[in-house]
This record gives sequence, C-alpha cells and structure tokens, in this order.
Amino acid sequence: MKPCDSSQHCMMEIKKAPPPYRTSDKTSFARISATDRWPIILTGAIDDLHRTVIACDGDEQRKEGKTILEKLTTLKYELQHNRHMTFLVDDGQPDIEGYTKELEALGHPKWLDVPWLYAECYLYRRMSTFFTPSQYWKSYDVFARQKMSTFKSSRPAILELATKYKELIAELSDDQPITKSPPDLENAEKVLFTEMMEICLWGNATDLSLLTSLTYEDLQKLQGSEARKQSEKNILVNDLPAVYKVLKDAQKNGKQDRRVDIVLDNAGFELFVDLILAGYLLSADLATQVVLHPKSIPWFVSDVIPADFAELLNTLANSHAFDSTPHDDSEHSATSSPLSEAEIAALSFLFQHWNGLHQEGRLTIRPNRFWTHGGSYWRLPTSAPTLYTDLQASELVIFKGDLNYRKLTGDAMWDPNTPFQTAIGPLASNLRTLALRTCKADVVVGLPQGVDERLRGEYGGDPQCRKWAWSGKWAVVQFCDGKDGRE
Repeated sequence: MKPCDSSQHCMMEIKKAPPPYRTSDKTSFARISATDRWPIILTGAIDDLHRTVIACDGDEQRKEGKTILEKLTTLKYELQHNRHMTFLVDDGQPDIEGYTKELEALGHPKWLDVPWLYAECYLYRRMSTFFTPSQYWKSYDVFARQKMSTFKSSRPAILELATKYKELIAELSDDQPITKSPPDLENAEKVLFTEMMEICLWGNATDLSLLTSLTYEDLQKLQGSEARKQSEKNILVNDLPAVYKVLKDAQKNGKQDRRVDIVLDNAGFELFVDLILAGYLLSADLATQVVLHPKSIPWFVSDVIPADFAELLNTLANSHAFDSTPHDDSEHSATSSPLSEAEIAALSFLFQHWNGLHQEGRLTIRPNRFWTHGGSYWRLPTSAPTLYTDLQASELVIFKGDLNYRKLTGDAMWDPNTPFQTAIGPLASNLRTLALRTCKADVVVGLPQGVDERLRGEYGGDPQCRKWAWSGKWAVVQFCDGKDGRE
C-alpha cells in the first residue's frame, strides 16, 4: 500500500483502490445528500444566522452578519443550480492550499459530479471562510443552537446514564474486598467494557446532519438502555473482544503509560457518552490518559468543536437548563418536570468528576486542522506527520462515527468483503485503529460473505443500491492492530 504524497492531492491514494463515491451517482446516498440534505442544512444555517443578526445591537455587527448571510445564500444557489465549485477564499489557514490543489486536480467540477467526500468537506470549509475573516463573527457557530437543543432533548437518556455512571464510578472506587474469583471478575469486567463501548457506538444514532423531521418521541427512542439491547443484533461485525484483550494485556503487563485517543464525531448526547466512556476507561484503569480530538471549526452540522465541551459542562452544572423546552417550537414545551434531587446529584457528580480528570491532565482535548482537510485519512502520514507520530504512541485510537469511517476507507467503492485493514491503507501499520460506526453512507468493508446481499434483499433487492447502509440501523465495530504485538 502506498500513501499519496500530500502535494499531489489525488483521490487514488492506495494502489488498486476503487474509485470514490460521487455526487453524480444516483444510486448512492451521495446524490441524495447533495440534492436533498445539503440545501436543508444551508437553509437552517441561514435561518439561524438571520435570527441572530436581527437581535444584534451594533450596526457594524449587523451589517457584517448580513454580508455573511448573502454569501450563504449564494452558496445554496450554486449548489441547487449545479454550478461549478469555486476556489475557497484564503482565510489564513494552511489547509486552503490543499483544497485549491484538489479542486484543480478534479478539473473545476460541478456540484453534482464530484467525489462525495471532498464535496461535503468543501461545503463546510467554505462556510467557515465566511466567518473566520470577519470582525464580529469569527467564532460564531450556526449549528450551536441546534446542537444544544438536541442535547437537551436527550434528557431521559442523559439522566439514565448519569445515574448509572455515578453508581459505576463509586463501585470502581470501592475498597471492599473482592469476592469474585479471578475468572468471574474478568468476565464481569469484559461484559462491562462491552456495554460501555456499545453505549458509545449507538450514542451517535443522533446525527444532526441526518435529522430533518424526527419528533421528540422519535429522538428519545434512539437512546436509552432498551434501545441499545434491541440494537445489539444489528452490529454486523464486532471486534470488541480483541480490543478488550489489548487494553487488559497492557494493564496486566504493568505498562505505565496507556493512552487512548478518541477522534470525536457528534456533539451533544454523543459527546456526553464519549465522556462517559473516557471516565470509565480511566476509572477502570484500562487507560491512564484519554485524549479527545474535536474539529477546529463548525463541521458537518453536529461535529464536536472545543466550545461544545464548555457548553455541555455548563449545562450539567446548571441543572435548571434541562427544565427548558427541548425545541423552541416544540409542542412539548410544557412537559419538562423539575429534576429530582438524585438526578441533580448525578449530573453534579458528572461535572465534578470530568472536570477533575481534566484538571489532573488525564482527560485532555487536542484539536487539529487535519481532521477538517478535504481528503481521506490515508494522507495522515504525509499531510500531518507530527499528528501521525503522536497517535502511534497511543494504546488505541478510536474513530467515532460515519464521517471518520468514510475518511478511514477513502469513501471508496470497496467490495463489502474487503478486509478492514486493506481499506484503511497506511493506518493499518503502526496504529491500533478501532472504528465505532453506525452506517449512514454507502461504503462498508469487512463484512462476512453474504451479509450485504441479504441486507440488500431486505431493502428492495436493488443490486445497484445499498440502502440498508443509509439509515444508521446497522453498525460495525472494526479493529486493526497495526502494532501486531509490537510496542
């Protein structure tokens, strides 16, 4: 396997890799995304900014906001009318050059005939160029309001997990004599590890870039313990036993520094469960440090940026925040009852525990501009060598969600039986890579023979269309030990 030189900005970064999914393919989710989802997302961004601009007190800020609104409207027009994609305005960030060279190499394509992965990254990166050069709107996130609203709408699942987490941490910290035999104890630990990882897996069932008309009840059904149990049968590949063995062996061998990295996906409830997982790994001594990798700019509607951490922790610290309406226009605006004392205590414990881990340096945040580049993660060794070297020091690197999976596999039209380690290219060496992914795009690899055919049959039997992989109902948990026993 040969990684692409970052200066070439080619899409074919692995020899003999299949071509990427394109927005011109009417049988793929790429086309639906470009024609249906992206205009809706842009409309939501325009509405959010318009609402904020109207509320501005300063004339200069309002004027600048209106200019950004015009740029967003122009972008939406170009997309809906299939215009040629234009070069990004240089906002002073080094990744602009990469986007420019990629666009040149693609021959200045139109919106509806371009590799899906590049086009979607370009969309959000271009939106960012409207804000970052401004005076008053540099750090404005047009998706922040929606992310927090959706987080509060997850109140039942948040309270359930908060209560269980408080009990779990107390149990892990208990100095009472152990009554279980070593085999029984390890089996119990393995079951708990699996449960925590699957909570983290299904936590990204709430993906705002895919939610367009779900009701409050529908949103709650995506979360909670019963939903997780029902979804276990929908994990098509599950490599968690191998992952547990790696972490447990490192612990048993007395390794001092055992870091786990999590390349984050969505904010809100998913970030909440990511923090649940991080706290559990540290408290169970399966890791000595957890590093969280957010995006640097508003990205794919719901992706985590650094500001989302503060917003989430502030919400936990202020229990009355959950008394507000789930959605501004929700018919359920009067249904929220005050939290009980036990629920308030559980949320307060979460805030104090996670804040304490952060203060101790055991739970850290490291954004990097590489995560918002326009290409695949096959380019990591050449485009971001410092980051690549840093990740090699990790015991395990967890990639959360659908976009990270698409980038791991180049969003290419792989045969679904292709081994996971083949599809992730250079990341199959020197890294321990774990993908936690609920399927919301066409690309999927590592499936057992016959699974793709069976699921296609359940979704209409179209041999040209993998509709089963679009809904988030099915998941894969795939692991590649690129260190292969080496340290």
